[in-house]
Amino acid sequence: MNADVERLLDTHEPRIADLARRMCEQVLAVFPDAVVSTDDQNVGFGAGTGYKGLIFVVTPHRAHVALGVARGADLPDPARLLEGRGKVHRHAKIRDVGDVERPELRELMTAAVARST
Repeated sequence: MNADVERLLDTHEPRIADLARRMCEQVLAVFPDAVVSTDDQNVGFGAGTGYKGLIFVVTPHRAHVALGVARGADLPDPARLLEGRGKVHRHAKIRDVGDVERPELRELMTAAVARST
C-alpha cells in the first residue's frame, strides 16, 4: 500500500484498518492497473485520475468497511451483497475477513472492472 493509504488507515482502529487494507489488496488483485488515490476518508481505485474515473472506493467506518462500486446498480448481484438506494452506485459492507474473501464479491468486482475498462 502506498504511504497516503497507510496514513489514512492509521487513523482508524486496528481491526477496521486491517479490514480496509485487505479490501484494498483484494481490489488491486482484481484491478492491478488501478490508479490509487486518497482523500480524508476514502481510498479510490480508478481507470484514470479524478472522480469520474473511479470504479471502487474503500471507506473505513467505525463498525465496517464499505466497498463502493461505481455503477453497481447495473451489475448482476445474485448474492445480494450490494446495498444502497441510489440510481447508479452501490456499496458492500465488509464486516470481517470472510466478507473480503467471498467469491461472490470478487465476481462483482471483476464484472465492474470488465465493464469499466
